Amino acid sequence: MLASGDRAAFEAIYRKHNAAMVRFATGILRSRASAEEVTQDAWVSVLKNIGGFEGRSSLAGWIFTIVLNKARTRAGRDGRSVSFDGAGEDDNLAAAFDGRGRWKDMPELWEEITAERIIAGRSVLHHVTAAIETLPPAQRSVLVLRGQQGLEADEVCAILGITEGNMRVLLHRARLTVRAAVDGLA
Repeated sequence: MLASGDRAAFEAIYRKHNAAMVRFATGILRSRASAEEVTQDAWVSVLKNIGGFEGRSSLAGWIFTIVLNKARTRAGRDGRSVSFDGAGEDDNLAAAFDGRGRWKDMPELWEEITAERIIAGRSVLHHVTAAIETLPPAQRSVLVLRGQQGLEADEVCAILGITEGNMRVLLHRARLTVRAAVDGLA
């Protein structure tokens, strides 16, 4: 439908992916203004090239690959470099997560969320969003693509050019940082 120029199809896809595309690009560029420009350029490319989309990956995977390429080009032009290397210590990943990547123990605060707490400005979503904003680009990219957009692990790996093991480490580290931010609220 999108390939035939269906405006409603484009609007639906735009509403579904635009905010995540900006977050994804911001993680790479560290500038919301630059990320918004890159995202606009990506949408133009999507519209120009939708006829060439062959369906070998999901539409979202194809769109985020375009965003990544445009963000990397922009980062290179702006004199920045982005590494998706997961080297480093394990940050107690095994202690925090089970074998399927889920938390072994939920953060304590999650059991104590009340309307009063939210009204008092202790919104968990605000704190989670702030924690995501502080993540290194590689962790943030994996978290947005895998956790927020729900892309399959192989698609995330293909988009970012990393191994599945590296992707899992980056995702776990991102989750640990977010969890620490939420636990720190209690």
